[in-house]
Amino acid sequence: MSNAFTQFTQNHRPEKPFLTSAGGEVLATYADFETETGRYLDALSALGIKPGDRVAVQVEKSPQVLFLYFACLRGGIIYLALNTAYQKEEIRYFIEDAEPALFVADPAKATEAAALGAKLVHTMDRDGTGSLRDLASRSTSSDHVEPVSVDDTAVILYTSGTTGRPKGAMITHGNIVSNTRTLCQAWQWSSTDVMLHALPIFHVHGLFVGTHLPVMEGSSIIFLPQFQPAEILNQLPNATVFMGVPTYYTRLLDAGINQSHTTTMRLFTSGSAPLLPQTFAAFEEATGHTIVERYGMTETGMNTSNPIAGPRKPGTVGLPLEGVLYRIVDDEGSPVGRMTPGNLQVKGPNVLKGYWRKPEQTAASFSEDGYFDTGDIAETDEDGYVKIVGREKDLIISGGLNVYPIEVETVINRDPGVVESAVIGVPHTDFGEAVIAVIVCSDQS
Repeated sequence: MSNAFTQFTQNHRPEKPFLTSAGGEVLATYADFETETGRYLDALSALGIKPGDRVAVQVEKSPQVLFLYFACLRGGIIYLALNTAYQKEEIRYFIEDAEPALFVADPAKATEAAALGAKLVHTMDRDGTGSLRDLASRSTSSDHVEPVSVDDTAVILYTSGTTGRPKGAMITHGNIVSNTRTLCQAWQWSSTDVMLHALPIFHVHGLFVGTHLPVMEGSSIIFLPQFQPAEILNQLPNATVFMGVPTYYTRLLDAGINQSHTTTMRLFTSGSAPLLPQTFAAFEEATGHTIVERYGMTETGMNTSNPIAGPRKPGTVGLPLEGVLYRIVDDEGSPVGRMTPGNLQVKGPNVLKGYWRKPEQTAASFSEDGYFDTGDIAETDEDGYVKIVGREKDLIISGGLNVYPIEVETVINRDPGVVESAVIGVPHTDFGEAVIAVIVCSDQS
C-alpha cells in the first residue's frame, strides 16, 4: 500500500517505547502508537472529516499532536501544520486558502480561530488535553488505513519568499516515504537508535526528519517540549542521535558541553540555517564529534548531506542524497562549472508535486525537464560537495526560523520618521544569521 502510515509501521515492536519523557517515563509504546492513531482517526471520522479534507493544527508540541498527525496520514487526510507564532492575519489567510474542515487550536485561541473563519474548531493544550483529546479518548481504535496513491497529498506546509502571499507546498505520501528511506540509509539509522528530540513539530526539520526516521525504524524518541541547554546536556547520555539548528549548538557550547556528555552519541546533525565553520570546529574540539550538516527545504525535504563515512566538510552541506539529482545553472539555464556560483535546481521523488491552488507559481518553479528551482545560490567544490552561498530571494534564516525582509520593512516603514528601509541578513555566531535594517530617515527625525 502507498499510504505512508503503512510504510512507517512495518518495523514496529508493540512493547518498544515510542516516546519517553526527560525523566525516563514511557509516554507511549508502539502499541500505544497504533491504538492512539486509530482513536484519533475514529474521532476525525465522527466529525465528518473525509480523505482529502484538510486539518489545520496550531498547537504546542505534545505526544497527542504526533498521534493526530499520524492519524491524518493513516486516514488519507491532509495535515496542515502551522507555526505557533503565526498571528491573526496569517491565520486568516491560511483558513481562506486551505479551507480546513477542522482547525485544532490552543484553548485560549479557539474563539479567535472561529472568528477568523474556521468552520469547525477543536482544542488541544500543551499537555495534550482538550476537546479533541476528549473525543478521541471516547472513540474506538479504528484499524483502517486509507488506500492512497503515492501522488496524493499528505501534508501542506506553507512557505514564502520575500514577496507575495505564502504558498502551500503539497507534500505527497511518496515524497515522505522516499525521503525517509533515503535518510535512514544515509545516516545508518536502526531500531537501536534513541533520538533526542527538542525541535518544534510544525516544520520539515522537527516533524518530518525528527519523527519519521525513528518511526520508520521503530526506534525510541526522548520527546522534550522545547530546547533547553541544561536539559539537553542531562539527556545526551541516554541518546544516540541529536538534531538541531546552529543556534542549538552555540548554546550547548556556551553551556559547557564536553566529551563526558557525548559518550553514547553517534550522530549530531544540523540544518534549517547555515552552520558557521567556527561552530563546527569548536564543537569538534569540545566533544570529539563532527556535526553532519545537511540541506533541505520545505518543498523538497532533504536534498544533500555530509556523509556518515567520509569527510564532513565545514561550510558545505555535503553530497546529493541517493535518488536526488541536482544541477547548478546560470540565469539562462546552462550548467556552470565547479566552484562557480549559480542557481541550484533539484529533481527527485522527494520534490513536492506543486503549490496548493497556485498552478501558475507551480509551473514557474519547475524547468521544462522537471527540475525544481530552489531559489538558492550554490556552488560545488573540487570533490562535488555543495556549498550554499546565498539566496535569490534574500530570505533570512535566523535561529532556524524564516525572516522575510518585506515583513520587517513594512513595520519599520510605518514610523513617520522613516523614508525608506532595507532589511538584510548578516553572519551571526549564535543565530547563523542576524537581521540588520538599513534606514533612510527623514530630515525631521
